Amino acid sequence: MYYYQRLKDMREDFDKKQEDIASVLNITRQQYQLYESGKREMPMHHFITLAMYYGVSLDYLAGLVQTIKKLQV
Repeated sequence: MYYYQRLKDMREDFDKKQEDIASVLNITRQQYQLYESGKREMPMHHFITLAMYYGVSLDYLAGLVQTIKKLQV
C-alpha cells in the first residue's frame, strides 16, 4: 500500500476532513490534498506529527506494514 492511501484511510477512519488534518499539520487543505493524492511527497516531520496524532507507528502510517502498530513513546 502506498503511504498516501494510508493517509486517506486513517483520516477517514478517524472521521476527519482534509481541513482538520491540514490544521494539525499547520498547512493548507490544498497542500494536504496533494500529499493524500500522491502528487507531492510529504516531509518526514509531517509523518511524525500524524503518527503521534493517530497514535500509530511510522512504518504503519507509511504503508510498510499492514498490521496497526501502536506508537511506542
